[in-house]
Amino acid sequence: MEDVDFDDEGAEEPDAEAWETEDDEGVEDGMEAQDDSEVTFSLHSASVFCVSLDPKTNTLAVTGGEDDKAFVWRVSDGELLFECSGHKDSVTCAGFSHDSVFVATGDMSGLIKVWRVDTKEEVWSFEVGDLEWMEWHPQAHVLLAGTADGNSWMWKIPSGDCKTFQGPACPATCGRILPDGKRAVVGYEDGTMRIWDLKQGTSLHVLKGQDGHQDPLTCVASNQDGSLIMTGSVDCHAKLVNSATGKVVCVFKMESMAPKAPAGEGEEAESNSVESLGFCNVMPLAAVGYLDGTLAIYDLSTQSLRHKCQHESGIVQLLWEESSAVVYTCSLDGAVRLWDARSGKMISEYRGHSAEILDFAVNKDASIVVTTSGDHQAKVFCVQRPDR
Repeated sequence: MEDVDFDDEGAEEPDAEAWETEDDEGVEDGMEAQDDSEVTFSLHSASVFCVSLDPKTNTLAVTGGEDDKAFVWRVSDGELLFECSGHKDSVTCAGFSHDSVFVATGDMSGLIKVWRVDTKEEVWSFEVGDLEWMEWHPQAHVLLAGTADGNSWMWKIPSGDCKTFQGPACPATCGRILPDGKRAVVGYEDGTMRIWDLKQGTSLHVLKGQDGHQDPLTCVASNQDGSLIMTGSVDCHAKLVNSATGKVVCVFKMESMAPKAPAGEGEEAESNSVESLGFCNVMPLAAVGYLDGTLAIYDLSTQSLRHKCQHESGIVQLLWEESSAVVYTCSLDGAVRLWDARSGKMISEYRGHSAEILDFAVNKDASIVVTTSGDHQAKVFCVQRPDR
């Protein structure tokens, strides 16, 4: 037993309820004993890279993993609905169409498949270059994806009518369709960012040089009406951009950044980067999550840092609750945390994975969180809070 790492907090106040309800499912040597999850999905045989919930009912999840598999399953009990079979590489992208009619899965080699959820049948597939990201259109059966050759692709599903948007000759590392459904913002490895007109196939704005980033873009988000875009990069900057004019409104820099010490022979400089970001729907706030474990809450009206919430290990992803100023983070230490962005205080923490969390999703009424992890599992946590 000596290699079992009991978490300090867990040791002080074991969550009695979790101990009773969870039957040490899938406990491995060295796994933290605390498991706050309600449901564990264990059909993957390697790291689970991605998860999405079906937007219409929030009752189904799709997960993709390093085992070249994707599964659609029921959130309430982890029951498998169907397997999205036929991938030959790690499934890194998966998501449902806006109306939950279709589910798309994409693997690293660039094979994208679309399935009809009710009939569980594959209706379309296509092969592109190495896949970087994939996203459904917010109002139509249209799929957008970015690839390592710098192209972004757009298809009508299931007809497969196709349009390409040619970026620079480097990977299109992240992308997001804006809420109006008419434009998309795509970030690239060379630090540039383009806003594309989806109908015309032309770029409306290109941000490069001083307006772009010094290093590859890692993430991009827009606010609810699409008027503002935020981009994050390996250069540790987050840029706020007016989507109509393409002008940079302000740059958020992590001011406590230690100067990059020159790395000696064989040692790596401490690396930091922006890993995830997002806008609050109910207050003029934005959250930025960094690889060094910092969650920064920025006030958009004063363009200033409002709170710094420190995690002990790197933040993988963050999501805002739809109708409150609560930020969810998942991190390399395997925990999900809820933060009150007004006070900067942690509301609660959920554990159960024995490895890093790689992706997560929150349902519409913010009552459940579904996580995926390097421990080969996906888990469902109930996060309903008594204060609401």
